[in-house]
Amino acid sequence: MRDPYQSLGVQRGASAADIKQAYRRLAKLYHPDLNPGRSDIEQRFKEISAAYSLLSDPTKRARFDRGEIDASGSERPRYRYERASRRAGRRRGPEEPFQQSGFGDDWFSDLFGGRRGDGTGAETGAGSRERAGGVGGQTGAKARGSDINYSVTVPFLDAALGTRRRIDLSNGKSLEVVIPPGTQDQQKLRLKGQGMNGRNGGAAGDALVEVMVEAHTYFTRENEDIHVEVPVSLPEAVLGAIIRVPTLTGNVALKVPPGSNTGSVLRLKGKGIIDPRRKVAGDQYVKLRVVLPEPPDSELAEFLEKWARKRSYDVRRKLGIS
Repeated sequence: MRDPYQSLGVQRGASAADIKQAYRRLAKLYHPDLNPGRSDIEQRFKEISAAYSLLSDPTKRARFDRGEIDASGSERPRYRYERASRRAGRRRGPEEPFQQSGFGDDWFSDLFGGRRGDGTGAETGAGSRERAGGVGGQTGAKARGSDINYSVTVPFLDAALGTRRRIDLSNGKSLEVVIPPGTQDQQKLRLKGQGMNGRNGGAAGDALVEVMVEAHTYFTRENEDIHVEVPVSLPEAVLGAIIRVPTLTGNVALKVPPGSNTGSVLRLKGKGIIDPRRKVAGDQYVKLRVVLPEPPDSELAEFLEKWARKRSYDVRRKLGIS
């Protein structure tokens, strides 16, 4: 398997933020949904996901950097030997050098599930079944499989209202993931048992799906509240009006009070995102922005010129810059 640093295109000393940024950039570029029918792209995406799964975990990354595990997250033979030795209470002295191959004793059987014999794999001697770890020759303690990280990109409205997305797992399976309503950007969903297989009968790891939410054209989110800026005409602002404004679920009518100004904020109760814990929806806040006609209207300009001679007012006095 390719070096995970090379897979993500980062240096070994890269920060966690740099690794995450590189992963997100590559995940968007090589996501199978954006490249349908491209098996090479799908394979590249799996490679990127596996690399990020290892490097985003501080413990796994440190062990990889020390050479204890390989790019797939599996322990290298030397460290499997040393861990088995420690479990058995055995310590190598300075006069007992470590041999990376050809141990010549029962440790080979313990570590690799084989049977000591004549080199052909045939069992020799009494008690070899016990040395092989019992039925099936499995040895060692159970070990849970590693978690694997994936990512999926969804539009703002889909994350707010809930949706489903199908992802391709590294084990070749395809799985439909439920994106619950109110999902936030970079929120991770856990899929139990969809990670790497465990060892010696251990439980499988989980799949962690990071949801990346695309920015919306005019909606922004603050906790469960939605904010939107809506333009209004000069007559609507001065005289008041009923206007149509967008919400997560479609347009609704909103009353603009007479004398409204740029920056005035109106609230639409219960038109925000539903809190998944309290099952209560947030609100939507509509900020008004007064827009003059384009191109400028000469009649309006003439009227305002006459009006201003009698009714001028200082809008900057409160700021102390009049």
